[in-house]
Amino acid sequence: MTCNSITRRQFALQAAGLVAASTAALPAWAAAQTEIRMLWWGAEDRARRTNEAVALFEQAYPDTSVGTEYMGWDDYWTRLATQVAGGNAPDLMQMDYRYMFEYAGRGAIMPLDQFLGKELKIEDFGAVNLQSCSVDGKLYGANVGVNAFGTINDPALWQQAGLAPPGAGMDWDSFTQACMDFTKSAPSGISATADASGSENLFEIWLRQRGRTLYTDAGELGYGPEDAAQWFAYWADMREAGACVRPDVQALYKNTIETSPLVTKKAASDFAWSNQFVGYQGLYQAPLTITPAPELSGGPSGQYLKPSQMLSISARSKHPEVAAELANFLVRDPRGALILGVERGVPAAQEIRDKLRPTLDPSSAQVVEFISQIGTDAGPLPPAPPQGAGENNTTLMRISQEVGFGARSPEEAGEKLVKDATRNIARG
Repeated sequence: MTCNSITRRQFALQAAGLVAASTAALPAWAAAQTEIRMLWWGAEDRARRTNEAVALFEQAYPDTSVGTEYMGWDDYWTRLATQVAGGNAPDLMQMDYRYMFEYAGRGAIMPLDQFLGKELKIEDFGAVNLQSCSVDGKLYGANVGVNAFGTINDPALWQQAGLAPPGAGMDWDSFTQACMDFTKSAPSGISATADASGSENLFEIWLRQRGRTLYTDAGELGYGPEDAAQWFAYWADMREAGACVRPDVQALYKNTIETSPLVTKKAASDFAWSNQFVGYQGLYQAPLTITPAPELSGGPSGQYLKPSQMLSISARSKHPEVAAELANFLVRDPRGALILGVERGVPAAQEIRDKLRPTLDPSSAQVVEFISQIGTDAGPLPPAPPQGAGENNTTLMRISQEVGFGARSPEEAGEKLVKDATRNIARG
């Protein structure tokens, strides 16, 4: 979906009453000398917030016009890869941690160190946040926010079934039993949980709880066929017990909030990043809660805090300084950052957090509290994904569906996942 920056600019200027007398004869946008483009993934609420902040940026920088475009997660990476390959990449792009290393390694995004202290005033983000957006000691992204992976619940549905919703400290066995109990007395047509066997993020937490990782420091897979088989077997048992949604229901999920089994009222719980919680609540009429993912009894939580997203600049941008100014406006300038709120994650700058806190709605306040809760048990950031790793999320989802529909056993799926994931990395 493309948003018309001209209409947005006119609206913003008219609303603010800032059309200068010297340019009264012409629309403000007609005087724009610099045009840049910004691309991101996300739902409608993110688009609304981003376009509102961009409009304010255009108001503050009247010689700049920003064309904006957004889409869902899966479509985004296809679109971005096509534009990069065609030499038409957006000046400013939303970047994910797992893809940053790949795009930096291919020379598709530029180091941002040259802008630090100038257009990009994010030194106060701290060493950890800056390092989490760096590759080989060079900064490639401006951290939009911090997030963690968790469980999103409709507590009212769990209460209707006579049960407490999943909460902090619940282990996997207890989660299974709770979901099975839910099935016995659940409202018609609603399962306890989504089938998360295709979720790479939850699979990663599962692995970390067992001393494994998705990838090693050497850029290889950090797990083997047996580990993956156990993961697929867990969810196969959940399906057999009726404790999660049916395969045909889960297959309708397209990596968007709108198609989540929770949002479509097919499940009482689902799994997502904390920054997505605001989007979930925006599409859901009843109050939701967010809690940590299930744990391995007696083991580590597997949780970590990561940059939810970052803003990166195309290596072929003709106006990288302007793109850096826009990035700074969105992540560090209170005028833009307060509009974005916590929908992309909890801001890295303490000043922005302090300014946000009194303005937070209940959903946003829950996210901040969740991040504080996770932070006490969080482990280190996982090893960086190697080039080619971006395809492995799609690979896991595809193979999980094959298991769900009975085309592969968990053991066969474990072998297949390791084989295909290894090949994706080798081709990277």
